[in-house]
Amino acid sequence: MQILFPISVAIFALTLFLVLKRPRNLGIGYSALIGAAISIILGITSFSDIVIVWNIVWNATFTFVAIIIASLVFDEAGFFEYLALKIAHYSRGDARKLFILIILLGSGISAVFANDGTALVLTPIVIAIVYRSGFDTKHVIPFIMATGFIADTASIPLTISNLVNIISASYFSIPFLVYAAKMILPDIVSILATVLFLWLYYRHQIPDGFNANLLEKPESAIKDPLLFKLAFPVIATLVALYSIGGIFDIPIAFIAVPAVAALFIVARLHGVIDTNRIIREAPWQIVIFSLGMYIVVFGMGAQGFTQYVADLITAVSRIGNPLSTVFSGLIFGFMAAIMNNLPSVMIGNLALARISDPGLLVYANVIGNDIGPKFTPIGSLATLLWLYSLERKRGIKISPGSYMKVGFIIATPVLIVTLLALVFL
Repeated sequence: MQILFPISVAIFALTLFLVLKRPRNLGIGYSALIGAAISIILGITSFSDIVIVWNIVWNATFTFVAIIIASLVFDEAGFFEYLALKIAHYSRGDARKLFILIILLGSGISAVFANDGTALVLTPIVIAIVYRSGFDTKHVIPFIMATGFIADTASIPLTISNLVNIISASYFSIPFLVYAAKMILPDIVSILATVLFLWLYYRHQIPDGFNANLLEKPESAIKDPLLFKLAFPVIATLVALYSIGGIFDIPIAFIAVPAVAALFIVARLHGVIDTNRIIREAPWQIVIFSLGMYIVVFGMGAQGFTQYVADLITAVSRIGNPLSTVFSGLIFGFMAAIMNNLPSVMIGNLALARISDPGLLVYANVIGNDIGPKFTPIGSLATLLWLYSLERKRGIKISPGSYMKVGFIIATPVLIVTLLALVFL
């Protein structure tokens, strides 16, 4: 084991390098599969481990893909652009009000369509609106950063709000309503803290006003009236079904996948939006990535890393609340920032499973892996997708140094107050 541990760490480092650098535009799923194959060939993980890993990730992975497809369907129908234009006109030329309303809109989208959904659909819409309104690049940056931050910091309240949440809730068999009851108040605190600290940081870069008359009417954004009208009923129905399913221990994927498949069929039969493009843009690589990366992480954990984390969290838990929960959440957050939140949350779950009564630490692990990724550009796939989209589609490049400066200044207090809310609310 002493020999295999450094080898397993090296395999993980290689896999993460391939995922982040994407040599020759290699898909993140294939990068993870390369790492998994090396891990299996070298005996770090076994074929029986693959079955264990698949049992852990299948529900989260398929639920996540279904949610993203639903967000892309409604995006093509014009639903999100309509909402963004609506709040832009409602701001009546007040840029400060627009800044806050965009953050609140992003928090709502993250809650229902996951953090990656916000990064995918809201970021380009916000960029288009602020540019059309006459903002220059200096004034655009606060709105872009706000959208990127709220995508993760508001992805706490429901199990469907983040792949991290689905994985943890599935692993510890936490019903939908039980999870929501525990996390909605911390999520509200996280949103308010994000608004406050983003405002304090960017208040001098936000102009006093903008010309809302340059923007189209919200109704012009609606491309498919039928799907547009279905958006709110579908969202409400799915949340109700998730709640009922949690009572009867029904995996969320068994609800999300058929429901979204039915939505997709309606969209295809209606023939107004380009459903083929939705299929092309759906994150199929995430399915492969989830299995491959978790095989690598599971192997590294089995070689001793999981026990190291479990020992550290056990030692911290002896301090007593609220400090033990806050320190544990910070540990999980920094792990996510360094190794990406998907492998980090799995290591955290495996470590907490070795503790007799993890209690609040299960939720601290989720919060740490939801907010902690904002410390670095590699912390979450949503951030990587967001940065890639900014540079490729708009030519906006945010350097790692400038991102991390904002990340530590804003995400650190947001993470701490959210963890305190978990303990006291």
